[in-house]
Order: sequence, then structure tokens, then C-alpha cells
Amino acid sequence: MAISGTALARDNARDAAPTAPATTETKPPENDDGNVVVVTGRRLSEASQSIGEDQVTNTVAITRQALLSAPAGVSGLKMLEQLPGFNVQTDGSLGLYEFGNSVQVRAYNLDQIGFVVDGIPTGRSDPFGGSPVFRYVDNENLGSVVASAGAGDVSVPSYSSLGPVVRYNSIAPQKKAGLFVSEALGQFNLRRNFIRASTGQLGPISAYVSRTKLDSDLWRGAGGVHRTHWEAQLHADLGGDSWARLKFVSNDFHDNDSPTLTRAQYTSTTPDLGGKTGRYRGYIDTPPNTTPGFAPSVAGVPYSNTNYTYTAPLAINVRNDRLYGGTVHLGIAQGVYLESTGYWEHKAGYGVSPDSYANSLSIYTSEKAAGLNVVAPKGTQYGKSGVGGNRYGITSTLHWDAGINHIEAGIWGEVEHYHRTQARYNTTDGSPASDPDLSQTVFYRRDYRADRNTTQIFLNDRIDLGKLELTAGFKGLNIDYVQRGYRDYADYYRVVNGVAVAGYGPQSNQVNYNDLFLPLVGALYKIDNRTQLFASYAENMAEPKGIDDIFSVTLASSSGVVPAPAPERSQNVEFGIRTRQKELYASLATYYTKYKNRIQSITTFLAGSSGATETFYTNVGRVEAYGAELSGTYKPGFLHGLAYFNLSATYNHARALDNVMNGTAILYATKGKVLPDSATWLVNGGITVEPASWLVANFSGKYTSGRWSTLDNTPGSNVPAYTVWNAYVDIGDGWHLGPLKTVKARFNIDNVFNKDTLAFVSTAATGDGSFRPLSPRTWQVSISAEY
Repeated sequence: MAISGTALARDNARDAAPTAPATTETKPPENDDGNVVVVTGRRLSEASQSIGEDQVTNTVAITRQALLSAPAGVSGLKMLEQLPGFNVQTDGSLGLYEFGNSVQVRAYNLDQIGFVVDGIPTGRSDPFGGSPVFRYVDNENLGSVVASAGAGDVSVPSYSSLGPVVRYNSIAPQKKAGLFVSEALGQFNLRRNFIRASTGQLGPISAYVSRTKLDSDLWRGAGGVHRTHWEAQLHADLGGDSWARLKFVSNDFHDNDSPTLTRAQYTSTTPDLGGKTGRYRGYIDTPPNTTPGFAPSVAGVPYSNTNYTYTAPLAINVRNDRLYGGTVHLGIAQGVYLESTGYWEHKAGYGVSPDSYANSLSIYTSEKAAGLNVVAPKGTQYGKSGVGGNRYGITSTLHWDAGINHIEAGIWGEVEHYHRTQARYNTTDGSPASDPDLSQTVFYRRDYRADRNTTQIFLNDRIDLGKLELTAGFKGLNIDYVQRGYRDYADYYRVVNGVAVAGYGPQSNQVNYNDLFLPLVGALYKIDNRTQLFASYAENMAEPKGIDDIFSVTLASSSGVVPAPAPERSQNVEFGIRTRQKELYASLATYYTKYKNRIQSITTFLAGSSGATETFYTNVGRVEAYGAELSGTYKPGFLHGLAYFNLSATYNHARALDNVMNGTAILYATKGKVLPDSATWLVNGGITVEPASWLVANFSGKYTSGRWSTLDNTPGSNVPAYTVWNAYVDIGDGWHLGPLKTVKARFNIDNVFNKDTLAFVSTAATGDGSFRPLSPRTWQVSISAEY
């Protein structure tokens, strides 16, 4: 895979500050007789961190060297597919389409994983109103990505995690002043440039600022992806063991949507409105209303044809996010320090979807009759959903080494204010290609604010008994949530006996979730200096995923709010072994995990009605998963450094333990069924060759076993297994050209054999889900240099 940003790898690793100890291996491993044992390679992670040495949980990592294998512009989520246990599906080879990402690990999905960037929690991962991690990282500026697939860490600040946590650690500013630049060109008119300017060491201060600009067409359908990303970091040496860091991230993102496909659409030979079939179906540019199939459906309304909802200009997403952070690390005494991080995130943006004339007219008519100030639709409407808000927080940890005890205690507090709006507007003339007229509201749907106040405390003690280390700790989590405003249509209008009347009006709901004792215990036994056994048990509680959506539902049966679901709770057990040998390092973990109070959207019949239904979210039961995760790298001596091999393999048995009930009746027969989008087998491996000092090449493959698209595993809803192959060639690695140093060229091919299959799954309760196909063979070339 193509990479830009590789030129400073060695300097960054050497110069890594105490802020990011995960980016470097501070000392080489030793074997029993004291001789150094190191498996080296230009694309090999440091062994100790890659396999999670000295951790009581299965903690694996992608460190700086391995990150050099990532393509220029790759999403921060797509990086995780190299790790065992992580089933990552994305739309496109870079994974940049925010609504086309999914992650499954053990029994959990993306919404149940905790993400942290340089000590700053990112909160919710949903792309609409949350803070998904890929908005806040750039591959060139990362030193490591460290993941715990199950038991997690009591010190990690998160109200989302049921066990899995992922930490992204940035590189520290380098000691020498300079510039790093790269340019990437690729298929679908991809162009990406990256530049990082470093001040070098100026007294106690060092800093860098970087800018990324990416533009690309969508690989299917009209429209494109546009991203402008800034990062800055300043590091100050405060003397002794004390330091401070300031961090800033700005991410401006604009892209067009592409549709999910039904299985029938994917297999159909009948072209869509743009003349495309199979995986290439996608939204189109706006055609004239004289085009066959686009003639007005209503006389005098030029763009009233429903086919105009299949156009790209009204299928867009815009996000403007800013993150400010500051960390102070105070060395108080030998073995004692206090580290605190404060942060502020400001997010704003909106999504747009088209709405047909017929649908808009129906809702407009009812809202007008109910007395709302709305305007008649003109054609195809501009459906705007706005998101915005602020998150403020601080984390603080006190570390104390007291003999054999290594104690950490800390607290995290966060306040989040979130605002959601949703309405339909006219464009200036009803055409999807025309500008919106935000003074002409056709109908209202949502306008609510949600506040979330979170407090977490933790205490942990690691007891060093020589070959045996014991860990015992706990965290306490308290979440206060309140939502106020217009939740959905029924708060604006209702239809009573066939007549539209005023709705319920703005409503309010609040809930508290808390558990002040969520334990983690673990043990680590060092067989020798190369091999360790580890075991852990942990309990977690998480805020119900999608809580904003849960409470933004209006019930036809009452004006009240949906009853608050119970928080999701998990139990995670792990046993494993890890080793570093002369030609091999590897980790093998077995696990059992169970969680209850799973959240699910269900549809039920209204009592006393003739077939009317209502849909809401509720707790539906328990989930169980067990399996094994293997990760390893092998560099055989008989090849004399020419090649090395990497492999990660996962077996995962994840099942629902209960049926989804409607009272005493079974609504969906899910007991014993495989969780949707959960692959039983994941295998990711490859070979890297280094035939010369100026050449690195890699060929790798990823196998994903069959999955289900429905909760009840409806016959015919299975998704076939598939294997995708990738390759890259990296030329240079130390070339110099005049004032330019470490000039490199890189060529990558994604999906080498052009595999055509369904990849991303949007699950359904029964019947069949909807899908996004695997992107076709894609190439990319990048050139980078340091000055």
C-alpha cells in the first residue's frame, strides 16, 4: 500500500518524547544468556509493543514501522484491519466514506469500542452526531495504534466501551528543523498532498504543524471526497521529569453519498438511472427534466418526478470539526508523577438527502393544517439534517511507585452539549442542482438538544513479585443524560380521526446510568525474558449505544417518551501467551465474553389498532462470544534477511442467547443465532521482501468468512466469504537528491485480482440486509521527501 510520510520514521522514533512512550522500544529484548534478540525489518513493528509485552490483557499494536505500510490518506479505522480480532469493512480502498465503515470485534461493534487520541477520549463513534476517530488523525503523524480487544483498561476514559479500547499516539516533534512533503496520485482522480513543517529544538520548545489536502472522485456514482486536515503539536520541556504538550486538530470534510444496495440490485442486470449495474450503481448528476424517465409527475412542477431523488447534488455530508488539547506532566518525586489533559472539541456540520415531491407534499399538508409556518414544495426538496455542539473535559492521573506496588488513581470529567435539527427546504426552483432556499421550510421533523455529563474515577495497583505480576483495579462511571425539544413528527403534528392537529410539542427526558465498581483483575507470569503468560477478568458498563436516536422517537400510543433502556453490561475473560524469539514474535489469546441488555430497534403492533405499528429501541437480551486471536511475525534466518512473514488469525463464535420478545410472544427468533456481520474466521497475512537497501515490496491477503445480514439468520441472508489481495513496492529508502533527503517513491495496488463481492453490511432484523460492495482494483503512486 502506498505511503507518504515515511521519511522521518527513524528520527521520530529516536526523538519520541515521554508523551508517547508507545512509539519507541526503549531497550532491546534479551534472551536468557543476555544476548540481544531482535527481529528487525523496515516494515516490522517493535516486538515488545506489537505483542503487548507486560500487559495482563491481550494488547496488540501497530507501531511506526508497520504504519509505513498504510496507504496515503487511509482512514484511522481502516488501520485496525491489520490487528487480530478486528473485522473492518469500509467503502473504498481508503475507507474515507464516513457512513460506509463498520468494525466488529468479538461480540462488539463500532459503537461499543472506546477510542482515545493522545489521551483525549473521542466520545461517540457514530458519524452523524458523534466524533469518529478518523477525523482526528493523519497516518503520517501517528507513532502507534494500540488496541485491547477485550478486557480494556480501567484508566481509559470512555462511556462507550464494553471492553475494547483503541489508543492513537502521535509522534513527538523532531529535534531538527525541516520540512517533509509528499504527493499522492491515484485512480478516480485521487490527489493528496501533505506537508509538515518542524521547528526543531528551540530551547525547551519543539513543535510541528501539518496540512493535508485530499480530493477524489467517488469510485461509484457522481460526486467526490474533499478533505482539508490540519494538525499541530507543541512540546515544552519543563525541567526534570516534567513536560507539557499542546495539540490542535482541524478537519473540514465534504463528500457525496453513495447508496447502499439490496442483494437484488447488486445481482440485477437491469441498469440503474445512470446506466450502471452491479457494484457500480450510484447516484447521478441532475439531468434536464426533458430526459426520458424524468418528465414531471405533476403538471406545472418541473422536478416532481421521484427519480430526482437518485441525484448526487442532494446527497452530501459536510463536517467542520476542531479539537484543542493540552497536557501537563509533572514529575513530583522519584516514581511519582501527575498527568492531566484538558480538551475542547467543537463540531458543526450537516447532511443533505433529497425528498420527493409527493412525500414532502403529504407532510407539508398536515403541518400546514396543524398551524405550522411552512411553504408548499416546489419539486425535489433539500433535506437538511444539522449537527453541532461542544465537548469539554479533563482527565487527571496520579502515578506512584511504592516498592513492589505501582499505583495509579485518576478522574475524568466531561460535559457535552449537542444540537440536532432536521427539516426539508425548497431549492430556488425545485431542482436538486439548485441552491437551497433556507427561508422556505417545507416541513419540520426534529429540533432537540442533548446534554451529557460524565464522571469516571479509577484506581489500579500493579504488584511486582518478580516473575509474577498481579493487577487489581476498578473504575466507577456515572452518566447523566437529558434531551429536550422536538423529537420527531408527532411533536409537530398528529393526525386524529383523519384530521391533522397540533403535535405534542417539545418534550423532555432524562436518565442516569452509574456503577461505581467495575473491576479488572489480572496476572502476568514471566516464564523467561522472552515468554509470558497472561490472564484477566474485567467488567464494564456502557451508555446505551445510539441514545440520541433512542429518545428521539415519538410513540403513537402516548405523548410520553420511550422508557429508558438499561445500560449495556459486559464480562470479559482472557488467557494467553506471548513470546519473542530470535526469528519470531507472536501472541495467542483465548477469550470468553458475555454482555447483556443489548439494544435493538423493534417494531410492534399498536394495541386496539387495525395493523398500525410503532418502532422504538429497547433491551432485547444477552450475547456470548468465545474464540482465539493469534498475531505473529516470522523472519527465518535461512533467508538471510531477504523476507519476513506476518499473520493474524481470529476464530470468533458470537451468538445471541435470547429471542427478541414482544410481551410473551417471540418477535424475532434470535436465540442461538450468529450476530449479524460477525465473521467466524478472519485471516490477514503477507510477505515482505527487502532484496536491496533501496527496495521494499509486500504482497498480502485478507480472508473474511461468511456472515449474516439479519438478526434471525434468515435463510438466504448470508454474505459469502471472500479474500482480497493487496501489494505495494517502496523504492528509495535513503536516496538523496540535492537538498532533498530520503526521497521515496511508492506504488500500491488494492484488490489486486479485482474481487467483486459484497463487503459492508447494513443489518436488518429479518429478511435481508442492505450492502456496500467491495471497491474494485485501485492503484496509487506517491512520492515523498524531506528537506
